[in-house]
Amino acid sequence: MRIPAMTTLRWWDVAVGGSLLLMGMLAAADQYRYGHELGRIGALATLAAIGIGYFGFGRRAIACPNGRTGSASLAATVFRGVLIVGVGVAAAFNPSLATLQAIAFPLLWTLTDSFLVSVVLSALLAASAGAGLWLGIGGTPAALGQAYTTEGISFVFAIAMGAWITRIARDGSTQRRLYEELSLAQDELAALHRDAGSAAERERLAREIHDTIAQSLTSLVMLAQRAGNELGADSGARPTVELIEDTARQALTEARTLVAAMSPVRVGDSTLAETLRRLAGRFERETGIQVRVILADTELDGLDRENEVVLLRCAQEGLANVRKHSRAAAASVRLERVGTDAVLTVTDDGRGLGAYAPAHENGFGLSGMRDRLALVGGRLTVGAGERGGTVLRVTVPAAEAGNPTISVESVRHER
Repeated sequence: MRIPAMTTLRWWDVAVGGSLLLMGMLAAADQYRYGHELGRIGALATLAAIGIGYFGFGRRAIACPNGRTGSASLAATVFRGVLIVGVGVAAAFNPSLATLQAIAFPLLWTLTDSFLVSVVLSALLAASAGAGLWLGIGGTPAALGQAYTTEGISFVFAIAMGAWITRIARDGSTQRRLYEELSLAQDELAALHRDAGSAAERERLAREIHDTIAQSLTSLVMLAQRAGNELGADSGARPTVELIEDTARQALTEARTLVAAMSPVRVGDSTLAETLRRLAGRFERETGIQVRVILADTELDGLDRENEVVLLRCAQEGLANVRKHSRAAAASVRLERVGTDAVLTVTDDGRGLGAYAPAHENGFGLSGMRDRLALVGGRLTVGAGERGGTVLRVTVPAAEAGNPTISVESVRHER
């Protein structure tokens, strides 16, 4: 188990560099005092080899904490070998250098992901240091017992400290994961609150428009009809009254379009298919445009509620565009699975796109739909149909790869 809190390169550079420098000064002073020139040179050469091993291999391995593979794994293996052998050789040249274990044990635990492997490597380090210490203090049977008693204590202490720090690291990782999940849940809850507030405001505005503007426009249409009936056929004011009536009817149609777009078609406990059928039926009654709904009998597995709402809003906006711009006599709404995506297609037999291009969008409908789809990783395409009219195609992720494709098994036509 790695110790994430101890994998900062700067910390390790200071710790390893400082330890090697201190041990080098100690080795130089001791060897000079006792006159063992060969031992002094050997100790300094061993410390230099450990330093080269760290900066050449160990540092690279520490810099890859999230799974070491390839060159990083090889670097960790090489440096662990250099460290285990180097501590033993240094202690053989100068018993005081067995103190290097204080930095060597934590390095081994940091460079190893497995608790069991860390214990084995710690045992090898203790054995190597014990052998070097035994040789350094004389190589006698009494020295052997003294050396391995010391290393046994060091090994037990290293395992205890390693297990404790590993547990702290594991608890810290768990707490970080829980914190991230909590933050994500709070963000999702905030988004749901925003969506709920937006939906409630749209519903309120739809009621206000229906109860005020739409009712007033209906009254204006009726008054214009009444005035036209009261005027004679040859009256010069009759064309003006008819123009007023026609303008009022167009405004009433626009008001009803706004009401339909902002009024919620609630999913509730219903399936998305059932809700789309209700939406199409209501649209057909209000406009007289025949709507064919093509759906799969089996629901789309893996489609979460958020994506269902996005598809529903896109269907509403697509039909609203049919109402406002297409002058169509018939339309269709198709929902199907294509690979791992759910695809909603709204088509009509109207006058088509004309000179439309995405770069020329100046309304809120399609641009708002693109923004909504971007939040769930979906996409929108608008183009001309093969036989005229317009095709609006919405795609959102439905499930992970490998799930079976749902085919269109039935055609439902509601009026």
